[in-house]
Amino acid sequence: MKRTIPWQRARRIVLLVLRYIFGATFAYGAYHKITRRWMTSSVLREHFEQRLSEIDPHSFSAAYLRFFAIPFYRPIAWVLTIGQVIVAFSMLTGIGVRQSAALALFLLVNISAGSYFNASMPPYLITAVLLILDKGEKDRKREQVVHQVSQ
Repeated sequence: MKRTIPWQRARRIVLLVLRYIFGATFAYGAYHKITRRWMTSSVLREHFEQRLSEIDPHSFSAAYLRFFAIPFYRPIAWVLTIGQVIVAFSMLTGIGVRQSAALALFLLVNISAGSYFNASMPPYLITAVLLILDKGEKDRKREQVVHQVSQ
């Protein structure tokens, strides 16, 4: 069954709105981390240590924090902050959306692994997956050209 034009248009509008919200959220996160100097201070380590004291010490998240996140808090702060800048720029400009959505998914999964999973996380994870799967108009046109050339 072929989709009708109104459904395609509605789908594009919904994905565009989600992309802008996603980008704005990541822009806010990057701004917050930059203004609070996460890349040059121990703020992230303090967050990790606080979270570690609140969770079950035998959980996966505790091991993740203890053996990965806390020892490598500085590079994680850099990756997280720069990653959020990249995702925000991409989502707000429409350049490299699929690749940045994959980066966002990577960041979100790692945030969740550190026991920072909450009710707001599933919509972000789903949005990241939807943006990864959406090829957009430019990709569809490129695929049509490749298909015509290959025949």
